[in-house]
Amino acid sequence: MKLLSVNLGRFKAVEYTDAPAGGTGIDKQPAEGAVRVAAPGAKGVAGSGVAGDEVCDLRHHGGDDQAVYAFAREDLDAWERLLGRTLANGSFGENLTTSGLDVNGAKIGERWRVGPDLLLEVTSGRIPCQTFQGHLGEKRWVKRFTQQGAPGAYLRVIEPGEIRGGDPVEIVHRPEHDITVALQFRAVTTEKHLLPSLLAAGDALHSELTETARTYARKYGSQVS
Repeated sequence: MKLLSVNLGRFKAVEYTDAPAGGTGIDKQPAEGAVRVAAPGAKGVAGSGVAGDEVCDLRHHGGDDQAVYAFAREDLDAWERLLGRTLANGSFGENLTTSGLDVNGAKIGERWRVGPDLLLEVTSGRIPCQTFQGHLGEKRWVKRFTQQGAPGAYLRVIEPGEIRGGDPVEIVHRPEHDITVALQFRAVTTEKHLLPSLLAAGDALHSELTETARTYARKYGSQVS
């Protein structure tokens, strides 16, 4: 398992976003050399955890629980076949393009050592938005991406460090529960009845999703731990 590239986005003014600044950093390009990764701070105030990567809509992106976004090269390859077009590393707005790692099968709370120092923890899957659709220029993209059920993973930074393309990725902790990124994604998109089950992931789950799962459980009478 390894990191193929670290991808950074710069502000670009576009017509397809409703971000207050009128632009997006979703068009990410592989960086040359080492890149520093650290916990950025609270959502709504802080942006990306990846140095040099711009987050242009702090309402929905950035912050400690979404410090880094990872997507598997294998899933990009699958989309290339489906869409009939080339998708370079960073095409889906991911900071980390990985190889040999089951990103969607990762469990919430799973920890990855990337390079010698960086330690990341999986928090949730990515929810597609209109900016993502506009960036790719594919009709009904939000629906298609959702139906595919392979969203890639958001991660928080447990231990900061510098990384670069070619670094090894090692799974150093895998929780006992069965809440994967793919299951969590289905719970918040197409299978709402699964929401209470997400609470089994404990504090590792994205804090906003914890509240969503608890609210659903209270409303529909499920037991909340």
